[in-house]
Amino acid sequence: MEIATALWCFVGFAFGGLVFVAYKLGLLYQLCHKTETQSPRHGGESVAEVLRAHGVKFVFTLVGGHISPILVACEKLGIRIVDTRHEATAVFAADAVARLSGTVGVAVVTAGPGLTNTVTAVKNAQMAESPLLLLGGAAATLLQGRGALQDIDQMSLFKPLCKFCASVRSVKDIAITVRKALAIAQSGTPGPVFIEFPIDTLYPFHLVSKEFGVKNPPKGIMGKVVTWYLHNHLKNLFAGAWETRDVSPLPVHIPQATDNQVQKCIELVSRAKKPVILLGSQATLPPTPADDIRAALESLGIPCFLGGMSRGMLGRNSPLHIRQNRRDALKDADLVLLAGTVCDFRLSYGRVLNRRSKIIAVNRDKTQLLKNSDMFWKPTVAIQGDAGSFLLRLSKGLKGHKCPEDWPQSLKAGDVTKEKANRGKADEKTDRHLNPLSVLHRVDELMADDSIIVADGGDFVGSAAYIMRPRGPLRWLDPGAFGTLGVGGGFALGAKLCRPESEVWIIYGDGSLGYSVAEFDTFTRHKTPVIALVGNDACWSQIAREQVPILGSNVACGLAFTDYHIVADGYGGKGTLIGREDEDKLDDIIKEAQKETRQGRATLLNVLIGKTNFREGSISV
Repeated sequence: MEIATALWCFVGFAFGGLVFVAYKLGLLYQLCHKTETQSPRHGGESVAEVLRAHGVKFVFTLVGGHISPILVACEKLGIRIVDTRHEATAVFAADAVARLSGTVGVAVVTAGPGLTNTVTAVKNAQMAESPLLLLGGAAATLLQGRGALQDIDQMSLFKPLCKFCASVRSVKDIAITVRKALAIAQSGTPGPVFIEFPIDTLYPFHLVSKEFGVKNPPKGIMGKVVTWYLHNHLKNLFAGAWETRDVSPLPVHIPQATDNQVQKCIELVSRAKKPVILLGSQATLPPTPADDIRAALESLGIPCFLGGMSRGMLGRNSPLHIRQNRRDALKDADLVLLAGTVCDFRLSYGRVLNRRSKIIAVNRDKTQLLKNSDMFWKPTVAIQGDAGSFLLRLSKGLKGHKCPEDWPQSLKAGDVTKEKANRGKADEKTDRHLNPLSVLHRVDELMADDSIIVADGGDFVGSAAYIMRPRGPLRWLDPGAFGTLGVGGGFALGAKLCRPESEVWIIYGDGSLGYSVAEFDTFTRHKTPVIALVGNDACWSQIAREQVPILGSNVACGLAFTDYHIVADGYGGKGTLIGREDEDKLDDIIKEAQKETRQGRATLLNVLIGKTNFREGSISV
């Protein structure tokens, strides 16, 4: 009896072990799901089907053999493929599309160096909270870690940068993995996600099977085992690959303020005499339309300081939009609403906030919501939720209530005084070349009402942020908190594709131009005419301003008055050199550049500028 029992236990364990082994080897799945060895289909088609179902209109790339099936399949389904001259530009362009369209921006790059070239742009998207899908090629599943071409540990590289990372291991997993990634990119605090596609998950069965064939397998039992293992792995890659699968979008989760939190804020705002709103980029995120947020702010009547993507939210000349003297306003305010604004270096880590002020902080990200609150400031109410939706609910709850009018009027008067002084600086003559402030004022006055401004640079762009006024919501693009140089070409490309009817201006420093001037070739090939305004002072001025007086040396800060306009010509654009002798003709030159872009040609204005003291005391670290 005991022997029989033991025998049955042994048989049971053996059977269970065999089932487990069969499961791990994929044999059970293969019994239920067919491997279609004659199908010409490939994994790139599965990727394209999901992207189309999610409303993706553009895919940005720099081509590589690992990813060709994705690009070809997307093009066949009507998704426009836009190839750039650097992988970072492809990601920056996808970032811009995400910000302006309210959908996920998509970039596809090849394995190894193709992916490493995107790291800075992906980190920028993470810190700017842009929903971005990065698809990357990879070495074949069985060759990873064995010295294949361009094979590195890509997952470890992107895990710190992305909300979600996945490596596809079979063709059947492509659709659900891409759907999941797209949902995660948009949920909570938006950000980049990454999917790695080994090359054997993207190409058709008949091509992959040729690579799996062993020409001279070892003789004997070992040769048979190796041959069987490779054949089985191949079948697992393609088993059930072409069964019908759901490609529709998964639900997106967006955190919201509770009713009790909104009611408490309504009570605080209703009692405030000198409230101020600091609006950050997060307030422009879906699902709340920017025009609805603008209406809510105008209903509240509270003076607003606008930063990042929220610049232009109130139009060009709103009495509620305060552009100057922010530190003084925060010192006097009795209530401050941080709507998607973070207490990082841009707010002196919270030190500019008056400790006697009531502070309402709203942010989707808990870490950003409470950043530095343990040291320099304390929120009266801290809400982990969507800033845009919160503003609508706050406005609705305060219907009929208006901020005392003398408060925004006094701040606006200070604005007028400061901007008058700034305008006076624009009229001063520089030692040589043109006054950069004068150039920026002239461009601001002449740019079209539908213009989108892309900011890429240090000193010249810093001045532009004070002078140039976006005409409406979602018409200002800058890198965000990471302060990345080189965003200009990609941001402008994405912006022009999203808004082809709009005039797109890139405000470049001559240093930052070097990162993406080659994209004039992309503008020409893809018929995306933009205008680049280059402030050329032959210097990394934002750094030199501190380095020279502190350390007594200009080392590595000097550039040359390079003929960037000729570079633009060489890439098929139209370049123009502008010096002091052209000052009286500047308006005509700007208008001619606008005309060129309307006729389909990207233009570059290489403006030689002199030095001013306008930004003395600004920080570069």
